[in-house]
Amino acid sequence: MLRRTLAFVIALAAYGVGLSAFAQTNPLPLPAPSPHASVTQTVGVTDITVDYSSPGVKGRTIFGGLLPWGKLWRAGANAATKLTVTRDVTIAGTVVKAGSYSIFAIPNEASWTLIVNTNATASEGAYDPKLDVLRTEVKPTAVPPRERLAYLFADAADDGVRLDLEWDKTRVSLPIAVATTALAKSDIEGYVGAAWRPLANAARYTAETLKDPARAMQLIDASIGVQETWYNVWIKAGLLADRKDHKAAYALAQKAHELGLKDKMFFYKDQVEKALKEWPKK
Repeated sequence: MLRRTLAFVIALAAYGVGLSAFAQTNPLPLPAPSPHASVTQTVGVTDITVDYSSPGVKGRTIFGGLLPWGKLWRAGANAATKLTVTRDVTIAGTVVKAGSYSIFAIPNEASWTLIVNTNATASEGAYDPKLDVLRTEVKPTAVPPRERLAYLFADAADDGVRLDLEWDKTRVSLPIAVATTALAKSDIEGYVGAAWRPLANAARYTAETLKDPARAMQLIDASIGVQETWYNVWIKAGLLADRKDHKAAYALAQKAHELGLKDKMFFYKDQVEKALKEWPKK
């Protein structure tokens, strides 16, 4: 097997194929010294993710040794440790907006400084304290030995979770709170508030394609009940005109015209104005 491999490499060289090009297109999978890891926790309606590289202890003294006390550390290995939150959260009492951030730490024997920084790709050399979102002091606690650094979520509930960093015999934690009730309420209001449009489109389709004017009227009334717009008012005007109730249709066409003139997307303006000229004659 070894002879065949050597022969293959020699053949590549003979044909002018560089080994670097071969390596790029044929990567050799080997264990990484600090493998990539990622952990995600959903808290209510918010996803929280930590993306990091996980170094091993390998018989070394980690804190106070490999990582000197009082020195900035990227809280992982290789690239920056990245924290991503899909909605606004509160970390250790500080509001952190939805987005991606880097995590840094300054270990000390009695307490650590944990840092969240807006530069999500910052390494130690690129760290800028002016971009810190928060700094908080936390007390390390002793845990059973853990060979590889790990981020874990604990005590997850609808309104919060604890983010733990564990390595060797040490754990430090960040409390993360999420205003899930307020977020859910806002989502509900936004969803309901936007429902007028699909209801209006459903009414139009029901009238024009399904040929069910009674059901179309129910749907358009539901749309107007959510939010009155020139579009749904105009659709209802058309339904009334189809019933030959041109007086009521004209009144709604006037309202649709009034509302539409305040909207840059009044794309049925010509049709509405044509109706306002013709419907009084019917």
